[in-house]
Amino acid sequence: MKFSLKKSLLCGLMLTVVQSVTYAADSASLEFATGNKTKMLRAGAQWTWDEQWYKSNGTHIGGYWDATLASWQGNNYQGSGAKQNIVDAGITPVFRLQNDNKKGAYAEAGIGLHMLSDIYDNNGRKFSTNFQFGDHIGVGYVLANGWDLAVKIQHYSNGGVKHPNPGVNYAVVKAGLAF
Repeated sequence: MKFSLKKSLLCGLMLTVVQSVTYAADSASLEFATGNKTKMLRAGAQWTWDEQWYKSNGTHIGGYWDATLASWQGNNYQGSGAKQNIVDAGITPVFRLQNDNKKGAYAEAGIGLHMLSDIYDNNGRKFSTNFQFGDHIGVGYVLANGWDLAVKIQHYSNGGVKHPNPGVNYAVVKAGLAF
């Protein structure tokens, strides 16, 4: 059985994500996203940072590591109307402006690393690399029982590493639960 370098790297990243989940994650999430005739379903595990920066008036900037595994389904592969299925493994440091008790409203932003199983080529947007940066901004609310509900805008791009670099944007809905 012959493995390409990109598939070997993707397998290694996925194994790292799966192994990391066994190290007492602080929360888990499920996300649904859509954009550019593509739907995404993503599961994640998060590890909260102990650091609190710029504490003021009951708020601070904190953050977490977000390890994710996603399935993308494009509905216009190479402009033909066919489907394209891609697996995405990623790791993202996320900064969050939140209340000191970590409940209530928050705003967050992050830029992470993602490896796609195949080159994305959907609805007139063809990536040139499997490696992508995934950045997002979002707002959400953490309920008293630990449920975290959020909306985000996510952008994937290789950051100009190789051209073409059209990028793709997603509107994301997230539900998470802190343990």
